[in-house]
Amino acid sequence: MRNPWLSLSLLLVTAEGSLAKAPPPTPIRPVETILHGTTVRESYRWLENLEDPEVRGWVEAQNQHTRSLLDADPARAAIADSVRKIELFEAPRLGARFWRGGRWFLGKRQPPLQQPWFVTRTSLDDETTERVVLDPNRIDPSGATAIDWTVPSLDGKLVAASLSKKGSELGTLHLFEVATGKQLPDAIPRVQVVGGGGSCAFTADGKGLYYTRYPHPGERPAPDVNFYEQVWFHKIGTPVEQDRYVIGKEFPRIAEIQLSSSEDGSFFLARVANGDGGEFAFWLGKPDASWVQLTRFENKVVAARFGRDGALYLLSREAAPRGKILRLPLATPDLAAARVVAPESDGAIEDFEVTSKHLFIVELDGGPNRVRLLSLDGKPEPTPALLPIPAVGGLVRGPEDEVVFWQVNALTPYTYYRWTAGKLVHTPTLDQKTNVDFSDCETLRGWAVSKDGTRVPYSMVRKKGTRLDGNNPTLLTGYGGYGISQNPAFRPGLRVFVDQGGVYMQANLRGGGEFGEAWHEAGKLLRKQNVFDDFVAVAKTLVAEKLTRPARLAVMGGSNGGLLVGAAITQHPELFRAAIISRGILDMIHFEQIANGQFNVTEFGTVADPAQFKVLYGYSPYHHVVDGTRYPSTLLETGTNDGRVAPSDSFKMAARLQAARPDALVLLRASDKSGHGMGSPLAERIAEAIDEWCFLFRELGVDYKPAPSGKAK
Repeated sequence: MRNPWLSLSLLLVTAEGSLAKAPPPTPIRPVETILHGTTVRESYRWLENLEDPEVRGWVEAQNQHTRSLLDADPARAAIADSVRKIELFEAPRLGARFWRGGRWFLGKRQPPLQQPWFVTRTSLDDETTERVVLDPNRIDPSGATAIDWTVPSLDGKLVAASLSKKGSELGTLHLFEVATGKQLPDAIPRVQVVGGGGSCAFTADGKGLYYTRYPHPGERPAPDVNFYEQVWFHKIGTPVEQDRYVIGKEFPRIAEIQLSSSEDGSFFLARVANGDGGEFAFWLGKPDASWVQLTRFENKVVAARFGRDGALYLLSREAAPRGKILRLPLATPDLAAARVVAPESDGAIEDFEVTSKHLFIVELDGGPNRVRLLSLDGKPEPTPALLPIPAVGGLVRGPEDEVVFWQVNALTPYTYYRWTAGKLVHTPTLDQKTNVDFSDCETLRGWAVSKDGTRVPYSMVRKKGTRLDGNNPTLLTGYGGYGISQNPAFRPGLRVFVDQGGVYMQANLRGGGEFGEAWHEAGKLLRKQNVFDDFVAVAKTLVAEKLTRPARLAVMGGSNGGLLVGAAITQHPELFRAAIISRGILDMIHFEQIANGQFNVTEFGTVADPAQFKVLYGYSPYHHVVDGTRYPSTLLETGTNDGRVAPSDSFKMAARLQAARPDALVLLRASDKSGHGMGSPLAERIAEAIDEWCFLFRELGVDYKPAPSGKAK
């Protein structure tokens, strides 16, 4: 075993034999806020101003400090070689997105190109029919420009695409001819802002489109310009200034809108989210161009699909927390006229699609997926065979009675199928190609018991024959928020970890959707602490079952998962050796005042409410760092273009942890090439992965050795 970094010492020997310096000093400038009779103190709010030269200088100094340690790792070159061998494997990765106008539209990525692009095929099975429609790598060879989303016209002749730069997610809508790839002059700004998303839907004739629009400069005060999303209409070939307002003045300030249309372009749908807490309302655009409200937030309809039979199919959680599907005739678009065609089952509905004859339903059972097939009148039909412990997703409705989807598990790459006319047909041209082999590994499911007695599932990937001697380097991850489930996935990069005897763990925590809306509700707002208790229960179970021990246990999470890790290490620092917090929400008192924090109020709560403030303050990681505590070695990652989670949360947490115990290892990695992660160029993603493995291997005491032949080919 190789000695880890001396995390409890200021002295660290570099590759050159010199001694590393302590982190750069951070000035303390106390700020006090009184909320509901409680005085909230902090010392680093000044780091929130990213335009301040002093802040930029501090970030640069922290980055240099991080580089001086990570770059000096003697194993770095070997680790980097292993990561690049996997991530730069030059096999294409494709995913079906739409069937329009007799064509399939697909997303495609292929190293070493930095960004995914958009192509068409007339046949999924015939690669020779593939044509490039839009390639941001050609538009911007630097890799800074990314596709946020794409929507083809109903006849398949045009594609609308939101493009943004440097991971900012600030999208401008552009139009491209499918046959030629030619870009049209139309450019519609502010169709998307970070966190709020965006979308569009073409009219039947392809001469116009409805689109999401955020306020333009001067239309609202500065604090409101990234809120108040509305629906507008654009006639192709006309100036944007002539576009007309459609709906949205009645929507919440934190509305997030997704648009769709029926296949014939007669009807349109606007799904309006009330922030990120899981509440949705639907508006229907009718053939006469009028729009009517179809459902309200309290109706608990969360998704909808246009059928081919003149009906709208709705996923409702009204008196059915695991979900049921309703059929609503478009001729009488009154929710009272809807009837149940797929009643609630013991699985939670995660997604569904409607063909000409069937409902294809994907359900959750604690994390893994299963499929339920019904005729349109609700009659059960035989289901396709699936992998063990699978995830199923990527549903795209094809012609007639056809659905394209993928299935995957932790050991098997993404494999594509067409379910057509009651048969399952493999579509190998879309399968994920990989140069790693997990045949020497196994994936297992287990259960932990949380603080309140709730059973919490988890899954693991490890080498066959792993001994339960408490000595396995282990990486535990989780999320637990927004009703987002942690499904099984094939992660080629994990080969770097399991080749060193590492065990990868994924916890299915409350706050997610693994068991339906009740599971989500049990981990949001006033019940958020349940999420952290679940995570800690899984960690303790791993130790109790002698899979690992605290000295060899690391935790990692991003965004809401970063909050999870921040809470875990501040509430139970003794349980973990190392932590990676990627773009984490860490200041729960001030988060709603910066970035897109307001969108998250329906999930986390607001400090304006006394009861919610008490809970937020009770677990806010930044406010619960205690001087002198031996916290795990911590790597905090952020992108300075992140508009979803303020980069300053990572800045402030790094400063606070460094001050609490100056002899601990606390590193900040702040990249000006990325934001929240969406749209990051491939080179940046690889660089971040290399830093993460270097950090984890050193802290977990792993003497890194290159992979044996045949595992990372």
